[in-house]
Amino acid sequence: MLLNRAKTVIKTLKRTSLISPVRNKAAYEGDGRTTVRVINQEQELGLMIDSYATYGFRLNNGVTVLGPMAIFPRTVLSWQVRGSFEVTDSSLRFFKILEPKIDLLVVGLETNERSAVDIVFRAARANSLNVEILPTESACSTFNFLNAEGRSLAGALIPPLTVTANEDDMLQSQLHYRNLYRREM
Repeated sequence: MLLNRAKTVIKTLKRTSLISPVRNKAAYEGDGRTTVRVINQEQELGLMIDSYATYGFRLNNGVTVLGPMAIFPRTVLSWQVRGSFEVTDSSLRFFKILEPKIDLLVVGLETNERSAVDIVFRAARANSLNVEILPTESACSTFNFLNAEGRSLAGALIPPLTVTANEDDMLQSQLHYRNLYRREM
């Protein structure tokens, strides 16, 4: 009886992480078990912007951010502006008080109007920020590239007003969904 009790205790302890020989095992195997799908295989690169639309952005971790966002290498926040006309000294002040200081702020605007770019540039200068002001489409790729290099940066991005799809985008979408539907669950 004592031997059976000892075996039961050992089995219980092995199931806990205290003395388990298997550490950090991936998701469970087999039918009816929980599985995990990791989208970003290179976690050390941090957050990247996978796509953008008129309603917001999709990140490499599967999160969709609705509306404008403030993105950092490991964090994303909602940025409370409705458009480039609301980017002021006070809306950019947040990026100045960050610790550690950022080297560059990549601002993505929904418009190419010179007056909007000038207003944002003056607001950034008032906060002593190094800024790169681009259309949102270009700002997303610039942020991803600099983030992959390990630079200390932030992005302040406003979703574009329109998105044009080209043939390559449509082909990629068709291939994605075709592969998605063929996968076994």
